[in-house]
Amino acid sequence: MTFMAGKLETDVLLDNASLSETPPETPGTPQKIVGRSPWQIARSRLRRDKVSMVCLVIVILYVLVALASPILQHFGVIDPYKLNTNLLSAADGMPLGNMGGVSPSHVLGVEPQTGRDVLSRIVGGVTLSMLIASAATLFSLVLGSVIGIISGYTGKWVDFWFGRFIDLVLAFPQLLMLLALSVVLVDKITSFGVPAGAPSEVVYLIVVLGFFGFPFFARIIRGQVLSLREREFVEASRSLGARGYRIWFTELLPNLWAPILVYGTLIFPTNVSAEAALSFLGVGVQAPTPTLGNILTDSVTFLATDPMFFFIPGLAIFLLVLSANLLGDGLRDALDPKSDRN
Repeated sequence: MTFMAGKLETDVLLDNASLSETPPETPGTPQKIVGRSPWQIARSRLRRDKVSMVCLVIVILYVLVALASPILQHFGVIDPYKLNTNLLSAADGMPLGNMGGVSPSHVLGVEPQTGRDVLSRIVGGVTLSMLIASAATLFSLVLGSVIGIISGYTGKWVDFWFGRFIDLVLAFPQLLMLLALSVVLVDKITSFGVPAGAPSEVVYLIVVLGFFGFPFFARIIRGQVLSLREREFVEASRSLGARGYRIWFTELLPNLWAPILVYGTLIFPTNVSAEAALSFLGVGVQAPTPTLGNILTDSVTFLATDPMFFFIPGLAIFLLVLSANLLGDGLRDALDPKSDRN
């Protein structure tokens, strides 16, 4: 009897041990559901958008070209300032050969009257145009975020005066202000120690485009903060004695990255187009310093006699602006939980 009882106890222990073990997975066993963060969901939605992915690749290529241009100029691979008058006709200064002087050494031709390599000018112009547009976009995002957060969270008289300031900026005719104040502001920037010429003109474009671009973004951020300031995490921070600036930039700002990212991708191509428009009006960076805007402006004169010189910088601006806009639309749809995209 003792032996049988001991055997029975041993069998029970073995059965319990076998039940405690995890059974091996079989092909038909349901897999455990793993939660995904909002960023992972947005990234998967963006990857399924083929148009946005193509535009992302194009924008990345532009960024790589902009970063590589100073290195290529340093090692003499490209030279956007080198004159090649031997490639021009002595009669009218137009490029020799077909399609604006296209040759193995000048794959996009040369500029009329100067003979400078168009490819080198375009590559150098991409760098400066993207620098101006990116810096102006960053200026607008920072200023608009700060004003929008403070205005939306504080409310009362602070919100009132910030709102009137934004209305005042929007009331100014932007184009006329840019044309009227260009000489005065460039001289003022030069008086602060910025070298005259292209550096002061670049700083002027960054400041002016960034300043006139912030009001729309400040209104977007203010509207977001008006809803976020009543959330539980903000109430918890206030109850723990957190000061205003800590709530602004530690609690609220991390929850605003989606509109900041989307608006940044949408305002960037606007600044690229604005730089080209200002160059056409004679307010932007002046030649021989290349930007996409002043290259296109110079090419308008030769549209009838050398259409290749007009087509190349126009296509470069078109691709950059279109790709950035479509990428911004794709990011907006990917980050919007109410979007009907799968």
